Amino acid sequence: MLKKDSLIKGTLILAAAAFTARFLGLFQRIPLDYLLGSAGQSAFNTANQVYLLLLTVATGGIPISISKMISERYAIGRPDEAKRIYKAALMFGAITGFILAIAMITLAPTYERITKVPYTALSLQAIAPALLLFPIIAMMRGYFQGRQIMAAGGISQIIEQILRVIGGIGLALLVLGWGWGDDKGAAAIAFGSVFGSLGAISVMLTFARKLKKQDKEELESAVQKGTSSAVKAGPVLRYRTIYREIFSMSIPAVVTAMTVQFVYFFDTSLFMRLTQSYYSEEKALDVLANYSTKAMALAGIPPILAIALGASMIPIISSAFSLNKLDEVRRQASLVMRIVCFTGVPVALLLTVAANSITGFLFTSPSGSSTVALLVAGTIFQITMMTTNSVLFGIGKPNLPMFHTFIGFGLKVLCSIALTPWLGVYGLILGSSACFIVITLLNVRRINKEVKLNVLGSKWIPYIIAIAVPALAGWGAEYGMLALTSKWAAKLSYLASGTVTGIVIGGLYVILLAALRVITPEDVKSFPAPLRKGLTLLLKPFYRRAH
Repeated sequence: MLKKDSLIKGTLILAAAAFTARFLGLFQRIPLDYLLGSAGQSAFNTANQVYLLLLTVATGGIPISISKMISERYAIGRPDEAKRIYKAALMFGAITGFILAIAMITLAPTYERITKVPYTALSLQAIAPALLLFPIIAMMRGYFQGRQIMAAGGISQIIEQILRVIGGIGLALLVLGWGWGDDKGAAAIAFGSVFGSLGAISVMLTFARKLKKQDKEELESAVQKGTSSAVKAGPVLRYRTIYREIFSMSIPAVVTAMTVQFVYFFDTSLFMRLTQSYYSEEKALDVLANYSTKAMALAGIPPILAIALGASMIPIISSAFSLNKLDEVRRQASLVMRIVCFTGVPVALLLTVAANSITGFLFTSPSGSSTVALLVAGTIFQITMMTTNSVLFGIGKPNLPMFHTFIGFGLKVLCSIALTPWLGVYGLILGSSACFIVITLLNVRRINKEVKLNVLGSKWIPYIIAIAVPALAGWGAEYGMLALTSKWAAKLSYLASGTVTGIVIGGLYVILLAALRVITPEDVKSFPAPLRKGLTLLLKPFYRRAH
């Protein structure tokens, strides 16, 4: 029997699924560096960014809208309307998926000519069939969330990623083993998304059959017991009305959800053109391969925990704001920002400082580690942007982050065009960071008009010290360990230096947070339970000594 999940359990399920999906996604990028040359990697990553952007546009925000509409209809006793909304959503998903898949197959050669990245067309055409199913899958996930059955979406996400990675890499090994070349190898890895879509739809259909059977049994049981309550049928809900309601709620969410994907899409699509005066064509392909395979993969790690923890607080913010409890809104919004500072920043710090060792250990060589370091450092602003977007959604201001995102997009384009011919890939990354910073500042400015945030108050200087000192110590530790282990096997040397750097940065960061009183026992008590337990365990010895 399918059971409804509580808010906390549902949030944990979705957060765990998102974490697993991103983690597995990283392990699709790592084999690229070992299997394909620069052109093949660039082709796959360029095609994949188009796919991810189109998928975000087609499905981002819409499942959330559907979830809200479905839950409201069931709450007021109108299951027939809920089922009609579900049917309308599936129709939209099917039509959208068909149009996008055909468009991607047809326009792939044109897009390759625009990007000047060889083999891109074949990779796009290989990944296109996945678009037939993913919009439908997204609509089904929205429906199950509306019915408070979060496990359906969570399990389907995990199965999707497992099959995408195993299927794509496995097929690529066969294709490359047959000697078919990098163009076919890149397309084979891209085709992994089709395996993922088939796995995800299978999971969703299994849950759908179980839920349909369960609904039927519950209705029959209620009729037999005489407890079923008839609802007076109103006018049939028109599809036009349904779509108007869906889009009015989802468009702001779609725009804000596509920020990171748009930035990466812009970079991969125009990389060769914007850098043609800075790099030779061969060098540009090498740099693009490092940027899209190594840097983008590692840059996806820092936001995972911070976003999951922050997102779990958003329903509380929304509830408090609806009751006009502005003090509670201020407290919770400040807490969310504090959490992402304490969790996201140290992860980004470690990956930035130890970029050389981590890149060398995970990939074929540490080439491109400076690109990794700069992009990962910028994820700090990506985290704050996403979190402040969520806070504005929580206080019922979804249009504001959308407008701020458009401003950020404009700045990204202008900065990239201006800086890239002079700085190469670093110009693109600086443009992205400028985009995230501006959106964050605009969001914070608007939040402060509603409720005055108090993230760290007078503790900003101690907090900066708690970041700067471990960064310097970690930098010294990495270079020291690389020198000490220079005669070791390369992978072992990188592993040792990365491990020691992580211990130095993590240990000093925790010690300084406690010693400088950046985090107090009172602060820890206000954090969510999983984070509270971990911090209490880490900080307890230091607070005991202080007393």
